[in-house]
Amino acid sequence: MITHLQHDDYDALACFRYALRKFLRFSKTTLEAQVALTPEQYEALLALKAFGSSTGLTIGELSERVQVKHHTAVSLVAKLVERKLVSRKPGARDRRHVHLTLTAAGGSVLARMAAIHRQEIRMRSVEIIEALVRIQK
Repeated sequence: MITHLQHDDYDALACFRYALRKFLRFSKTTLEAQVALTPEQYEALLALKAFGSSTGLTIGELSERVQVKHHTAVSLVAKLVERKLVSRKPGARDRRHVHLTLTAAGGSVLARMAAIHRQEIRMRSVEIIEALVRIQK
């Protein structure tokens, strides 16, 4: 079903994308400058903290959460392990499955960056919410 959009619909979509892009640019710049992380690496740390059980997440689960291909997640994790922000352990039942968890250093970096990101989102939330409300109409 094709819906014909009005000028205001395009404007609302553009405003929403613009607000997101401003936040993502802030995030990328802040992560690079303060902790030398890519946005995907930060998202991986967030996913491990938010969705990891006591055994952590598998590469496949992390790949889904960060929305990257499996081989990209493997490379991402390798860099985080190298920096000692994440640890990986073979699964107890199936050693082909690798379980990922945050290290203390990873948790510390994440806590600092998450606080900065939450503050920025709070500042930008009105703009983002207004665009979303317009899109819902």
